[in-house]
Amino acid sequence: MKRATFTFVLFILVRLCFCQEATGESTVNVNELVRNVFKRKTITSKQLRNTIQAEFGKYPQAAFAVAYLDVETGDKFTINERESFHAASTMKTPVLVETYKQAAEGKFSLDDSLLVHNSFKSIVDGSIFAVDSADDSEKDLYSLIGSKVPVSDILFRMITRSGNLSTNIIIDKVGAENVNQTMRSIGAKDIRVLRGVEDSKAFQKGLNNTTTAHDLMLIFGRIARNEMVSPEASGGMVDILMSQHFKNIIGGKLPPEVKVASKSGSITAVCHDSGIVFLPDGRRYVVVLLSRGIEDHKAASQLLSNVSKHIYDYNRSKHRSPK
Repeated sequence: MKRATFTFVLFILVRLCFCQEATGESTVNVNELVRNVFKRKTITSKQLRNTIQAEFGKYPQAAFAVAYLDVETGDKFTINERESFHAASTMKTPVLVETYKQAAEGKFSLDDSLLVHNSFKSIVDGSIFAVDSADDSEKDLYSLIGSKVPVSDILFRMITRSGNLSTNIIIDKVGAENVNQTMRSIGAKDIRVLRGVEDSKAFQKGLNNTTTAHDLMLIFGRIARNEMVSPEASGGMVDILMSQHFKNIIGGKLPPEVKVASKSGSITAVCHDSGIVFLPDGRRYVVVLLSRGIEDHKAASQLLSNVSKHIYDYNRSKHRSPK
């Protein structure tokens, strides 16, 4: 309700109360009027599904998946949540988790330093390849090649700027196979982290990192509940994810007071976002949006941003409806 409308309604209610007190009559049930004024219609899951499917119907050639989890109530909403997609940079969240896990196990400290290098082995044949800075959204790390940088700093670049060089350095440190093992241990059975970024030989052979909306929902759900590795580790991961630079999908059409801790991902005709939405009243929900088959990245981002807003409205209607 807009502020001017709210003020006007409040004025009318106050006048009604004074009139009733002066006359002793009770021709108007003020309590009922208040309930009617502020009554907010609940959006059902069926209505939400129809609304989202209408959005997706604009691109019949594309494939989509959605997963929503209300952290407090456990309410879920999903569409194609088990369908596999190329993970793009959403795979960096499981890598973040594994790094915090190994640090908690004492294998290294997040304050330890790693040598910045740009020489990596293909998972196909062990041949050496390098990451191209021209295709990397985080370029500053390239100027530090040959220097040592704290693990925490490389992690921050990997998530907040979706750095490819930083991702490959971290995967070299923690091991892709360990990432997968940890994901299986929490019940994320389908997400698959095989390699770092820009292993062209692996890409040509179809050896790609993949994910599902369901598994990303599990990962972010555990982080949101402070159950990923430890409460301290979960909090640290949230802090990094909340510093995300690329926020135009999940958070793109939400009110400015709503905060988002997220990790997006995109390659040609693939556009994703995943994360935790923090509402002003302290409530949280997880949302995962995956798409494949829209060549125009801006159009895909706008579409998924619309879906995020529909989910926000759904959550808000359920919690503000009168009891």
